[in-house]
Amino acid sequence: MPKIYKHSGAHLYLLFWKASRLVMRYDERSAISQGFASLSDFAVLEVLLHMGPMPVNSIGKRVLLTSGSITTAIQRLEKKGMLQRERSRQDARVVLVNLTEEGRKLILSCSVKHAEKLEDLFASFSDEERDQFEKLITKFDHRIQVLSQ
Repeated sequence: MPKIYKHSGAHLYLLFWKASRLVMRYDERSAISQGFASLSDFAVLEVLLHMGPMPVNSIGKRVLLTSGSITTAIQRLEKKGMLQRERSRQDARVVLVNLTEEGRKLILSCSVKHAEKLEDLFASFSDEERDQFEKLITKFDHRIQVLSQ
C-alpha cells in the first residue's frame, strides 16, 4: 500500500473528508437538539423557508437526498403538520411542497439558533481566514466542475 505523503492529493482528501464529517456531525447534533428527527428534516424546512414552494425532487437535490429519502422526509414532515403539498397553478402535473404556518414558525426560530451554533463553530477564524476559506472552497468547487465534464 502506498504511503500517503503530507500535502499529497490523498492527504488533502483525508483532511477534507475528516473535517466535513465533523462539521456534519456537529450540524446534525444542533438540529436534533432543537427537536428535529434528523438533519434532513431541518434542511428541508430551511430550504422551503429560503426558496419558497418547490417540487419534491428539487428539494431533494438541494439537501442532497435520494428520491426515496426525500419522499420519506416530506411525508414525515407533512404528518407533523410542518408542510403541505399542493398542485402548481401553472402546471397541474407539478406538486409543490410548501411550509405551513406551524412549519414556518418552527424553522424561523430554529434557524436563528442554528446560525448562532454555526457562528460558534467558525469563531476561531479571523475575517481574513474566512475570506481565504471561501476562496479555497470556491476554487476547489470549480476544479471539481472542470474535472467532472
